[in-house]
Amino acid sequence: MTRHSFRCAAESRRRDDQLAGTAPRAHGWVLIEHPGPWPFGGFAELPLPSEVVETVLHAARRAGMRILLVRRHGRRRAAGERAWAVLRYDAHGAHRQQWGTWSVATDLLRIAEAIGRPGSTGHPPVYLVCTHGIHDACCAIRGRPVARALAQEWPANTWDCSHVGGDRYAANVVVVPDGVYFGAVTPQQALDDVALLRRGLVSAEHLRGYCELPAPAQCAVAEVLRRLGPAGRHAIRLAGAESAGDRTSIVLSCEPPLPARIQVEVRMFALAEAQLTCRAPAPTRAVAYETLSFEVQPD
Repeated sequence: MTRHSFRCAAESRRRDDQLAGTAPRAHGWVLIEHPGPWPFGGFAELPLPSEVVETVLHAARRAGMRILLVRRHGRRRAAGERAWAVLRYDAHGAHRQQWGTWSVATDLLRIAEAIGRPGSTGHPPVYLVCTHGIHDACCAIRGRPVARALAQEWPANTWDCSHVGGDRYAANVVVVPDGVYFGAVTPQQALDDVALLRRGLVSAEHLRGYCELPAPAQCAVAEVLRRLGPAGRHAIRLAGAESAGDRTSIVLSCEPPLPARIQVEVRMFALAEAQLTCRAPAPTRAVAYETLSFEVQPD
């Protein structure tokens, strides 16, 4: 395969790369509407005054939030007011959001102020689809059809977004501020996953993980969902974890109809070297996890 024809998402599927345990961790997200084009490095590389960029970046990093550029699918406004949002994850499901608009760069300084405030509950979720083609071709090739499908079904909720991590898992869909990452989805699979989540359930099939959990716990949750079926977003919580070498024992506290406590032991191992993104200059090693034990604990 020539470098020109190489596509990391196709190779990832051929290798059957593990999805579970690959969701980036975050306490929240800052969304900034920008009609494009998006630079490789996203917000940090926009042609904005350095004091604006540095202020927003510092506030987001201090709060553990990720900054993403967004735009409505298929529409690029050249001028006028654009949206920004601060979306805050809550461990009990009481997620908070704050929205505003900007037309000149200094308007974005309000984001730093908003990060310091709690925001309000009761907002609908936001569906983000990575279509950042300049970062990785697979994100555009596989992401755009998914974004189109979701935008046709839920136009008010859906945005194209810049790089979310995990190029080889394109198409990537992130539901925020719920903090649910789906990967390797087709348009129909994305519609099905989001429709299921709108009914309050998450399936393991395309789940990369939950934003609040470390990778081993993400894998443990996915294992519960694989074995016992879809469950509510907050029906499985991390009660404890203990690591020794490459092994981690995770205790999960679950809500009915799941068992009250489940203990899962996973082992981390290195995969064979591979080119993990379309633009990667050389092969590297990723890690994956295997389940060693799965035990329902007595009440």
